[in-house]
Amino acid sequence: MPIWNAEYESMARPALEELQLRRLKSVVAWVYERVPHYREALDERGVKPRDIRSLSDVRLLPFTDKAALRDTYPFGMFAVPMEQVVRVHSSSGTTGKPIVVGYTKGDLNTWTELTARIASAAGVTERDRVQMAFLYGMFTGGWGMHYGIERVGATVFPAGAGNTERQLMMMQDFETTALVCTPSYALYIAEVAEEHGIDLKGSSLRVGLFGGEPSGEGLRAEIERRLGILATDNYGLSEVMGPGVSGECEHQCGLHMAEDHFLFEVVDPATGEPLPEGEEGELVITTLTKEAIPLLRYRTHDLTVIDTESCACGRTLARMSKVRARTDDMLIIRGVNVYPSQIEDALLQVEGVQPHYLIVVDRSGALDSLEVRIEVADELFSDMMADMVAFTKRVSDRIHSVVGLQAKVTLVEPGTIERTVGKARRVIDNRTAD
Repeated sequence: MPIWNAEYESMARPALEELQLRRLKSVVAWVYERVPHYREALDERGVKPRDIRSLSDVRLLPFTDKAALRDTYPFGMFAVPMEQVVRVHSSSGTTGKPIVVGYTKGDLNTWTELTARIASAAGVTERDRVQMAFLYGMFTGGWGMHYGIERVGATVFPAGAGNTERQLMMMQDFETTALVCTPSYALYIAEVAEEHGIDLKGSSLRVGLFGGEPSGEGLRAEIERRLGILATDNYGLSEVMGPGVSGECEHQCGLHMAEDHFLFEVVDPATGEPLPEGEEGELVITTLTKEAIPLLRYRTHDLTVIDTESCACGRTLARMSKVRARTDDMLIIRGVNVYPSQIEDALLQVEGVQPHYLIVVDRSGALDSLEVRIEVADELFSDMMADMVAFTKRVSDRIHSVVGLQAKVTLVEPGTIERTVGKARRVIDNRTAD
């Protein structure tokens, strides 16, 4: 498949690193002059923009986290006056004040360029008809991909999220070839289609561009099987831009990272120290070209591995592994560190388990309990109690082999676990703070 911008996506690494250093020097000088938060943080460290002489000097810079963005709410981290801000997005703010981000005209042009790369890498061309089943509004996901896909030249159907039967009608009537949404919603679309006798595998749909939540290879395989498509993963976060930070090509061997616009590090989540290539750690991002709200060393809390080897597709940009876990979604249960993604992987290894589950953590006295509620196929519900007990034990044993904890497994009928058009809710932690 053609590369959207081969000049940058296939750049030789020495030239890329030279470009990154030039842009890093520029952005440090930009925020030092224009953002009081960064000027104070750099002064506290005794660091001036002139001290940035190599890419490794990024370690002289302070980390940024969500607290800084919330403490300066709403526009305190902006590096340009509001007269130059042409778009504002924000997080949902479900846990307090939302995180607010702004875009200049230049930022929107960059954003569109990078999402065009993502769409093109997944195989979208001007011949495609793309159904956007992402939330619009203040959420960055829908808007970011929308304009990138338009730049590629494809036809966009801005369907928005929800109203699944209408989504299916559009797919059939408009002959949709590409679907953009969360992976959990793609699976729900497949489920509703099957209930209505609609054969999406025989439709014009051929590719999916999925993001907004973690998903493993088991879930990808299920989506590809039930929709009859190539399912690609893309990654982004509102704080540094939105979608377009990285995305997969048809080889599905890691997400190509926009290194000409972002400087990526992988650090030890506990110490903040850099880790060597190939080791899993927390992804840290410095924006190199953002004008309205540039960020230095933003701690994403997302765990990944970076590979700088060139891809068979011809792109030379580094690739990151799919984000399956976050440092802040780790559960500590009876002293054991557990990630929801580990439980998902265990479940999808057991035949008959549907990719809809809910993890419930509770505490009785001083003892934590772990319950995993799973949907199973209709044919697995049996009048023979022995069969049900054996199946439940098989699932529990698989979870134990992966996470080292015994879980109570509760079987529920298909459709019991809540479906959502946005990010799927996988965990309920009922424990109260000690």
